[in-house]
Amino acid sequence: MTIVYWILIFLGTFCGMEFMAWFTHKYVMHGFLWNLHRDHHKKDHKSWWERNDAFFLFYAAVSIFCFVRWQYYGFWAGLPIGLGIFSYGVTYFLVHDIFIHQRFKMFRNANNWYARGIRRAHKMHHKHLGKEEGECFGMLFPPLKYFKK
Repeated sequence: MTIVYWILIFLGTFCGMEFMAWFTHKYVMHGFLWNLHRDHHKKDHKSWWERNDAFFLFYAAVSIFCFVRWQYYGFWAGLPIGLGIFSYGVTYFLVHDIFIHQRFKMFRNANNWYARGIRRAHKMHHKHLGKEEGECFGMLFPPLKYFKK
């Protein structure tokens, strides 16, 4: 029975991270930490690294904290929670940084309905270069209006 709980916690955490991505993007990145996120919308540097990349450090720290709680303090749910956060981070990196922004030249020829919808949704978000009025949504499940034929 423990494995069922473990799987449910992992999946719940992974899906919950989509909400956290939306919330953080709307209220933190386009809010009080806009100074870190701004260079993601308008390149004002020649570096491969963006100030926006610092956001992954926060989620990595939370994931590591969960692993530490599991390993050293006996918090058994720390492992599936930490793995759920980590898995979402890897998925986000693959979809957002590699597939959409092509920071590494991979997945360039993907052209199915999901790929087109994700690209269209993200393009609409980047249409606005400022802090205000940029539509914010999770990365893996943007609004259905972007998945038209």
